[in-house]
Formats: sequence, structure tokens, C-alpha cells
Amino acid sequence: MAEDLPKTVVPRGDTDWQSFLSLDTLATWMDGQGLAPGPIENAHLLGGGTQNILLKFTRAGRDFVLRRPPKHLRANSNETMRREARVLTALKGTDVPHPDVIAACGDEAVLGAAFYLMEPIEGFTPREEMPALHANDPAIRRQMGFEMVDAIAALSKVDYAAKGLSNLGKLDNFLQRQVGRWRSQLESYAEFEGWPGIAGIPGVDEVGAWLGAHRPPSFVPGILHGDYHFGNVLFDRHSGRMTAMVDWELTTLGDPLVDLGWLLCMWPEDGASEGPVMPWKGFPTRAEIVARYADKTGRDVSHADWYEVLACYKLGAILEGTYARACAGRAPKQTGDFLHASTVNLFTRALKKIL
Repeated sequence: MAEDLPKTVVPRGDTDWQSFLSLDTLATWMDGQGLAPGPIENAHLLGGGTQNILLKFTRAGRDFVLRRPPKHLRANSNETMRREARVLTALKGTDVPHPDVIAACGDEAVLGAAFYLMEPIEGFTPREEMPALHANDPAIRRQMGFEMVDAIAALSKVDYAAKGLSNLGKLDNFLQRQVGRWRSQLESYAEFEGWPGIAGIPGVDEVGAWLGAHRPPSFVPGILHGDYHFGNVLFDRHSGRMTAMVDWELTTLGDPLVDLGWLLCMWPEDGASEGPVMPWKGFPTRAEIVARYADKTGRDVSHADWYEVLACYKLGAILEGTYARACAGRAPKQTGDFLHASTVNLFTRALKKIL
């Protein structure tokens, strides 16, 4: 049997969390919520995130995970945390694998930003490691791929109105707004001194024009995760079962096929020997991914390529923001450089798709 494969090195965000996150203040707030009195112990960062803080700790024998924005807040950081907590709370009791919220605090004055506490989820992130069981069994890896599809299929079928989420996002002209929204996001980074601008990203104009010309005519609304890939899922160490979708920063109401596109934009072309996790052999083909989603949801997947190209455009625009902040000294340089390279790769992939 092979040993566990080594972790992929993904630069992590603010490692100096002690300089801006007071455990004493957190403990006082938890006392007010009636949560596990006593000292906070064994506080440490969890891997997987490049922007937000994910801190695991123990109190009175119970484990907690705290999630809050990074040291240098973005314009929407606090609202994002409040939104995440709201959606995760609403998903309780559904078939969607997700972390359960223990308590949330929207008051930015407590820890300097909105935050929430959630139950720890046992499992591993396949982008960072592949345990020996999974690394040695193609059948388990095939199950992992289908589990990822089933999770977003289950999310797309949640009755958002019944869960009190009808105002989570703006459905009017959702697809029509996408290119302009993310082009504006890219251009907004000009405020960060030292950022070289969109000239350093291939195909911004070409990909945006193609998306506008080939947009699907309609969609069936639902909840979407918004940032769905191998770095934002957890799997059981003893099987191919998926235990949770994490990092709900971009969740909203809209077209759930965006999540399928997001998954596809991270999925290797058929026949590839390497992928976002290793080993790759055994994972379903791209056609099988699309067919599984169609079967589980009943949705029209004839525009799957469009959603994949949109995902490349949108994700690239998001990742470039950390690079821009790093150029201005407001994010770790290693993280910024890593994510800028990812942005370039995403736009390059989109260009190949549309040519």
C-alpha cells in the first residue's frame, strides 16, 4: 500500500491572527451565549483558506471552529460573514452536506468583524491531501466525483422561499449582470497601488464578449454555493462519502448551474493523467459529471460550456483581488502571487474553450 500522498502547498492567509483576534473577548462573548464556560485552549488555524480566518479551538471539552474575515477587511467582508451564517443556519435539516452553525455574531464591535462559530467536521480536503485509502482505490475516487455533483444537485433543489431566503440575492437579470459585475470587480482593483492592471490577464475582453453573445436565454432559480471546487469540500477518511461543503463566501440566489460550471472549470479534460487532486485516475469524465447533474436535478445542461467559461471569468476576477491587495502590501505576497498565477491559468483555459 502507498503512503498518504503529500499535501499540496496552498499559501494561507493571515497567520498572525493573534494580533487582531482576542481570545479573551471571544470567551466573554461565548459566556453571554451560554456556550461552554472556561478557558479557550488549543487555538490553531485550519488549512484550506487563503483569505478568511478559520480557527479551531477547544473550550470545556467541546471543539469549535470560528470563521471571520481577514485582518484587512474588504468592503463586503462583514456582510459576507452574516450571509454565510444565515444560509448555513437555513440549510439545517436538508440533504446538503454542510457545517452546522452553533452561534453567530453580526456585531462588528465584538471581534472587529462579524463572525460565527460552527461545529467541526471530520474529514480531509482532497486538494491538500489524499489518504492512502483514497489514493489506492479508483472506485473510491469515482464515488468522490459523483458525491461532489450530488451535493450541488441537492443544494439546487432546496426550497429557498420555505427557508426564508427569498431575499438572499437579486434574481432579475441574473445572467445578464454577470459579465459587467465581474468586469467592474476587476477594474476596481486599480485603487491598490502597485497592481499592474488587467493588461496582465489574458483574454479579459475576448472572454467577456463571448459570454455576452452566448448567454443562455433563461434559468430556473435556486441557491448556489458560488465557489465550488476541491478546496472547498471535505471527505470522510474511511470512504468516498463527502461530509461537507465549506467556505460559503459567495453563496447567493441565482442560477445553480453556476456551481456546475465552477466544478467543470476545475475539472481536467478527459484523458488527463493529472488533476487538481492526485492521483486523478478513476474520477468521472466531464461528460459523466454533466450527465449526473442533469439526472439528479432535471435541469437543462445544454449550455454547460457557457457556465464553465463564466466560472473561469468570475473566479479569475475574484482571485486577482488578493493579488492586487498583495501588491499594495495588504495581503501576503506569496498568497497574492499564487492566486495571480491561478487567474492567468483560468483566463487561458477560458480562451481555449471559446476558440
